[in-house]
Amino acid sequence: MKKTVQTIRKAKGKNQITAITAYDTLMADFASRANMDILLVGDSVGTTALGFQTTVEVTMEMMIHHCAAVRRANPSCLLVVDVPFAQAHLSPEESLKQCVRLIQEGGAEAVKIEGDSALEGTIAHIVTSGIPVMGHIGLLPQRINDLGGYRKFGRTEKERDSLLRDAKAMEDAGCFALVGEMIEPQTTAKITSSTSIPIIGIGSGNDCDGQILVCTDMLGYQSEFNPSFVKTYANLEETILSAFKQYGKEVREGTFPK
Repeated sequence: MKKTVQTIRKAKGKNQITAITAYDTLMADFASRANMDILLVGDSVGTTALGFQTTVEVTMEMMIHHCAAVRRANPSCLLVVDVPFAQAHLSPEESLKQCVRLIQEGGAEAVKIEGDSALEGTIAHIVTSGIPVMGHIGLLPQRINDLGGYRKFGRTEKERDSLLRDAKAMEDAGCFALVGEMIEPQTTAKITSSTSIPIIGIGSGNDCDGQILVCTDMLGYQSEFNPSFVKTYANLEETILSAFKQYGKEVREGTFPK
């Protein structure tokens, strides 16, 4: 069954929403066959597949390219794509134009925007146009140059109040769901209980309406990079490296092909 924005909305408080990232047709097909609810073409493609140190270097053209590749898998999941660095902080009209490109050229069914309550007007403008928006609060990787590093949010009363305001603003702007990244679990619980839209966590504890992970993290592609909140369900780094080595060995020995 095809998952839609309304599928996700109706899951608030009822089901644990499953979400995963994908950046190409093959991974999108796996996610769809595994019956994931949400397939996110994340700007994490920059650090997982393109060799960048942060997501800041990822451009609109890159996001459209990878989203279109995922779209070609015709996934049953709801297809959401990240609005890349700074594009949501242009004028509301220009931000809308960029989101239209992600829908029309990339084939996305919704967009995800990192930000806080300051973006309420822009998000409302995009939602009014007919483009569904998923918000993203807590740790905002696109602000890494300002943050200086990754950390938990919502540990102090000031940060808790700020995150609750951010969540309320995005709900009021018309977001159909929110990603909460690296938020103190007790704060996550307050956000989840005080909003009418689903909260999807990543490194934010169990008191959410769903969870999302980066596909390469949970598949064990990179043993040197393993966030503390990630559970690895496979060790593909070892499997792939072993296969490559065996292939090379057989070619050098002349045993492949036979």
